[in-house]
Amino acid sequence: MANEKILVVDDEPDFLKVMKLRLEANNYEVITAGDGEEALEKIKQHQLKAVLLDILMPGFDGLKTLEIIRKQNKDLPVFIITAFCNEERFKQARELGASGFIVKANDLKKQIADITGLLRLSSKYKAQSSA
Repeated sequence: MANEKILVVDDEPDFLKVMKLRLEANNYEVITAGDGEEALEKIKQHQLKAVLLDILMPGFDGLKTLEIIRKQNKDLPVFIITAFCNEERFKQARELGASGFIVKANDLKKQIADITGLLRLSSKYKAQSSA
């Protein structure tokens, strides 16, 4: 079985590199994008298991990108990544259909464990809802 593809979208190249390495170590195929417009193109090109989407980016920010994703695909799990816990942005993301939230932390090992746990849960939910 081929590894499941995850799209990680963030405007910080170092964060993308680390996330890619860590998720690949957990048997995911990782595709990256540096902004919302690039993310939308990659979503069209690939069959994805999930999207990890930074909320604060230049150009199409995470909320605008999420809004467009939801118009095209209501079922694709999209998890919002943020370093800043802003309740108003969380509320907007929930209203737009975010699947969950991941707070950027210094403890990357725990963060990857949290992300892979969310991805496993989203697979179980998807399998149950299509049964």
